[in-house]
Amino acid sequence: MTQTLENSLNLVEKEQHFYRPGITWESFQAIQKAFENVPGVRLFYCEGVLEIVTISKPHEAISSLMAALLTKHFEIEEIEFFPSGSYSQIIPGIVEYQADLSYCFQIDKSRPDLCIEIVITSGSPIKLQKYKLMQVPEVWFWENGTLESYCLREQEYEKVNNSELLPKLDLSLLNRCLLLSSPLEAIKQFRQGLTL
Repeated sequence: MTQTLENSLNLVEKEQHFYRPGITWESFQAIQKAFENVPGVRLFYCEGVLEIVTISKPHEAISSLMAALLTKHFEIEEIEFFPSGSYSQIIPGIVEYQADLSYCFQIDKSRPDLCIEIVITSGSPIKLQKYKLMQVPEVWFWENGTLESYCLREQEYEKVNNSELLPKLDLSLLNRCLLLSSPLEAIKQFRQGLTL
């Protein structure tokens, strides 16, 4: 039987989340500067809400494996993609965040087509709002072992079962492979699932 990631990496390792409403853009920038040399911490800002998140080893493991699996899908399906990782998306005075993974398809753009967040312990009160402000067409959240996909409709996100940007991608296969304890086995099973 294949060991799952929860058992091998002990996903009970908590990421710390701190939220503070009523923060000005200027205060956010000052706090951000104070944290610039602190490893393993990310700061987000959305319409006056400051979020500080510590990044754990399981978080980085899932993020790296997700990128590897998606790259395999892009290669097999011959999808032109432009990864931008955790590049900062900014509307000065309103929002600044970094998705764990982000991609543009067909051509490179200033705004990603797809953003992905890996959440080990708990979600954010500004979960979708920051993406809505940037008009990101599709957002995925891998949270506590479950992958959820959202597509922007008019001005709100709608939860969907399948990716509209990557319609041939089996999200349940992707999620099952992310939960395997062996990255090599995850890649093998994912590739096998893609070629069936």
